[in-house]
Amino acid sequence: MKRIFSLIMLTLFFSVLNPGTVFAGTEFIAELHEPADHDVISPEDLTEARAQVWTEYAEAELYDGRLLEETAELSMVFGEATMRYTVQVIGDKPENGYPLYIAMHGGGGGDPDVNDEQWEEMQKYYVNELECGVYIAVRGVRDTWDIHFNPESYPLYDRLIRYMILTQDVDPNRVYLEGFSAGGDGVYAIANRMADRFAAANMSSGHPNGISMRNLYNLPIQLQAGEFDYDYDRHRITAEYGLLLDSLEEEFGGYIHRTLIHYNEGHNYGDSSSTPIPVMTDIHAWLENNDRSYTDVDSYPPHFMDPFTRDPLPETVIWDLSTRASSRETQAFYYLTAPFTTDHGIIYTNFYRETNRITIQTEDVCGEFGILLNEEMIDFSHPVNITVNRSEFVLDPVPDRTQLTESTADRGDPFYQFEACVTFRPVN
Repeated sequence: MKRIFSLIMLTLFFSVLNPGTVFAGTEFIAELHEPADHDVISPEDLTEARAQVWTEYAEAELYDGRLLEETAELSMVFGEATMRYTVQVIGDKPENGYPLYIAMHGGGGGDPDVNDEQWEEMQKYYVNELECGVYIAVRGVRDTWDIHFNPESYPLYDRLIRYMILTQDVDPNRVYLEGFSAGGDGVYAIANRMADRFAAANMSSGHPNGISMRNLYNLPIQLQAGEFDYDYDRHRITAEYGLLLDSLEEEFGGYIHRTLIHYNEGHNYGDSSSTPIPVMTDIHAWLENNDRSYTDVDSYPPHFMDPFTRDPLPETVIWDLSTRASSRETQAFYYLTAPFTTDHGIIYTNFYRETNRITIQTEDVCGEFGILLNEEMIDFSHPVNITVNRSEFVLDPVPDRTQLTESTADRGDPFYQFEACVTFRPVN
């Protein structure tokens, strides 16, 4: 049974992220699922229920024939695409599990032998100075220009991360993405469409292909290019995207990033070690005035990424619905969810644990979406207040074992287990 809550119109606009930004937005109704009596979880039993459901999920997966076969063969299949990969385990396991580094090679469209050579190089390229972690070099699924972000690539990355959590004791909150050249193209594409999976990312010598960067509010990223990397204008576009992130950070906060334009270098430079190398001191001055003043920095991607740990339930989420991978097997992004038919617009969300309040603003979102809830976000023993654009709802979500089980299986991540969901549908 579902309860439909009528709209209570607020008399004033409000702003979630920036006090100067207001979106009137579409009017929505809220729909809250009421679980069957046998599925209700009492608030005091939630911790135990989560642990039990995760254990049941993990045990079932570990005995699944596909997982056993694909991890043995280091090869995964989705549709007509196959992703091969190598695994290196380095150092002693930390208390919370190993950090995971997913590295993507250069190459792209053309000769598969060249891509195989590039894959072999990536198997050692960023591993030289790693002291601890699981290092995975993936082979692009097709020998096309978008070698690392074919439609099938995205569900395969989801599956790869699931496998590593289950079989290699990987810390789900320390998954890092790095790539060079065509692998840098892949970082742009994957990081923006799957930001909720990663703790940080590094893009070296790639091209963004016009992708939106709005989904990176909670994902730190390092961008790198050589000042003479003229092909596809990579040098200037890397700097321009760094300035774009500057502007997003200034407007909204978040968007932690660093942009390195390597002095006197072309497509290749020494980012595979921590040896300091010269980069432009001021990318804006270099871009606008050809100011080639430089300073020496450590550009080794793991050293940029390692300090960051993913917050799976950040208080602020910005979701550009036009920047998604529709072939993924999940429709969720952090704690938001939407069917792939809701394919444009932006959702701005904040939740406040102390006051059991959630505020949501939408910009040009005309389809259905939802918010997933668990006891780390709200107190289920009290009503939760949710404001969507100019409408306010006071709801009493009830923890639901079925919802908990389904959300656990959805992403295979112990930090994405949810006991309730509120769906918002536009008013016709």
